[in-house]
Amino acid sequence: MEFLQISHFSGRVNEAFSVDVDGHSVVFTLLEVLPMPAHAVPDGVREPFALLFRNEAAVVFPQRIYAMTNASMGEVGIFLVPVARDRDGFLYQAVFN
Repeated sequence: MEFLQISHFSGRVNEAFSVDVDGHSVVFTLLEVLPMPAHAVPDGVREPFALLFRNEAAVVFPQRIYAMTNASMGEVGIFLVPVARDRDGFLYQAVFN
């Protein structure tokens, strides 16, 4: 299994990641790819980073692993946590240590 790296996402800002929720396709848009301090996890298998997604649904989705499909990357499992709400929807964060 390949560990996801920041390089997998850095060119994908503003791209759609689709999720099947109860038979309906729900779109999360990647807003930011943020490097985190490397000293957070000494001798880690990757440089730590975080992703920020937005979903425009009127409901918040619970934190869990979502099978997200991107046109360029294919399907990846990402643990999303709802972190905020703005006028355009809910924001979700994924942190990779």
